[in-house]
Amino acid sequence: MHKILVIGYVWPEPRSSAAGSRMIELLELFRKQGWSVSFASAAALSEHRADLSSLQIPELQIALNCDSFDALVSELQPDMVLFDRYFTEEQFAWRVERAWPQALRVLDTSDLHCLRDARQHLLKTAQQACDSEAKRHQVPAVTADMDTLYQVMASHDMAQREIAAIYRSDLTLMISDFEVQLLQQRFGVPPALLMHNPLMLIPPVVEPLPFEQRQHFISIGNFRHAPNWDSVLWLKNVLWPMVRQRLPNAQLHVYGAYPPPKATALHNPKQGFLVLGWADDAHEVMTRARVCLAPLRFGAGIKGKLADAMACGTPNVTTAIGSEGMHGELAWGGAIVADAEAFAEAAVALHEDPTLWQQAQDNGRTILEQRFAREPLGDELIARLQRLFEQREQHRVDNFIGRMLRHHTLKSTQYMSQWIAAKTAAK
Repeated sequence: MHKILVIGYVWPEPRSSAAGSRMIELLELFRKQGWSVSFASAAALSEHRADLSSLQIPELQIALNCDSFDALVSELQPDMVLFDRYFTEEQFAWRVERAWPQALRVLDTSDLHCLRDARQHLLKTAQQACDSEAKRHQVPAVTADMDTLYQVMASHDMAQREIAAIYRSDLTLMISDFEVQLLQQRFGVPPALLMHNPLMLIPPVVEPLPFEQRQHFISIGNFRHAPNWDSVLWLKNVLWPMVRQRLPNAQLHVYGAYPPPKATALHNPKQGFLVLGWADDAHEVMTRARVCLAPLRFGAGIKGKLADAMACGTPNVTTAIGSEGMHGELAWGGAIVADAEAFAEAAVALHEDPTLWQQAQDNGRTILEQRFAREPLGDELIARLQRLFEQREQHRVDNFIGRMLRHHTLKSTQYMSQWIAAKTAAK
């Protein structure tokens, strides 16, 4: 039986974000193997966090820049440590290597943060070139190709840090195949260091409601996530008025965890724009909606909201960024559009045409079956990890760049952390 230590950036909240759902998928997979799993985080406990005790996973509170973590690792003696996002790897990987070097060090990126950052930079640059607020709202989704993205990413500190963390790790899990291609083709990351492991979804067990029993549009997403907040603003200022012009009685129900006052202030029943905040059951509200709207102008990874929409049989309208990494060559479960006019037209068409709507629902079901089936994806991940357990030493010898980066890059992080720990102890 393997012993696994997971170090979370936050405590997993599967009802708040796709990242939270992703973490629960991994924890459930490890426990299904009979592996012993512990979950540790330096974050404050959250009221919406998952009940890990139901999976027989102990919760361990740890501290940043504290040698007590080294003692914890030495006591646990894990066979593998999973780092939740690159900044967790920066903080704790050198301590794991020092305290228990045998442990496999696996990074789960959740999404490629530096890619999201680059696209946000491109969107802001385009908006700053506009001479009015109205024109800034009209700027469409970022459509930069891989070469352009590389030029932006390569000059940014975030990409250097995140890709260094990928090289330092024994394996990095990527949920988007586009991101795997970007890392391999433009940043030269060896295939041996990466594994495409998308969301591992449970097949729907209930037949979705038919077209006639649904009404209204829905938009959903954690308000703390910058791409989601930007999409709400684009909906409010540009897209929804265009839809309402065509469908005067339509309603858009906007759900999401942690709505700030600036979000609730957008609530306007006269415009059919209803900011409803937290949804106790995201699938329940998604199942009742006729069309899901996800106008993402920047972002990365795989969009949990769109996976949920397809699982609930709800066609969606999104951008190329929203659908990225999700459907390969398969027909999309709705519409992928590039600008505001096309977005409004597609939204209205799906809302009003039952034949088009049914085809989109069928496409979504096919995508889930062929690209997000839990069992085969889980089996592939476990098999890859088992090979790494057996071939760890040679795998690390082959990753010379990673060894070199661990020797040099993390020294500054290590020494700063040790200085903070010593200063704290002296007080």
